[in-house]
Amino acid sequence: MNARTTDTGRYANTGAYGDTGAYGGAAAGISVPDSALAAEATALVRDTTSELIYHHSRRVFWFGSLLGRRRGIAHDPELLYVGAMFHDLGLGAEFRDSGRRFEVDGADEARRFLERHGVPQEGIRRVWTAIALHTTPGIPEFMEPEVALVTAGVEYDVLGLGFDELDAATREEITALHPRPDFKRRILEAFTEGIAPKPETTFGNVKADVLRHFVPDHAPGDFVSVIRDSRWEE
Repeated sequence: MNARTTDTGRYANTGAYGDTGAYGGAAAGISVPDSALAAEATALVRDTTSELIYHHSRRVFWFGSLLGRRRGIAHDPELLYVGAMFHDLGLGAEFRDSGRRFEVDGADEARRFLERHGVPQEGIRRVWTAIALHTTPGIPEFMEPEVALVTAGVEYDVLGLGFDELDAATREEITALHPRPDFKRRILEAFTEGIAPKPETTFGNVKADVLRHFVPDHAPGDFVSVIRDSRWEE
């Protein structure tokens, strides 16, 4: 994958990624797993995405972990970390002509990464599912812990769901480590750039709303019309 260089230069005092180059990190009683797998996942995402996606992905890990602790959901921190770090990888420019949902592109990249590291198939399946379903509300919360918590972290950071489950001091500790300046505008821009070249992949999912707001003349697919216009007589 080719490194992306967009959206950088905002953190001149601390480096573009704002964490002085450390691959680990600890905040709010949660630490990044101290393993070669986690370190390589961090390096890959730092090298192949923008600082926007890097910071967001790290926050997803922390928020997912903290929500798991609060809700009493035991999980594998390493699998959760890889799922969080790879969940938006499919938005990258190299995937924009894949013809597949960006979630699947990211999930497949994570699968290949984990296979290279000899992770058992059950762990790979959990990470793949966590990434593939992170924009499908109402399902992940009933699945394996890592699947549920990747989505919980995404929903907390992007949508603010369950906002008061974590106190202001905890949020400030996480965002001090991984800042989110102008995040709402910038993440919506990143979503638009990642999916606009393949609008058909948004049929039936929340990303159709992104195109409806930001792509002029976008004509979203319509489930009812598909049924009515199918080749069945009745």
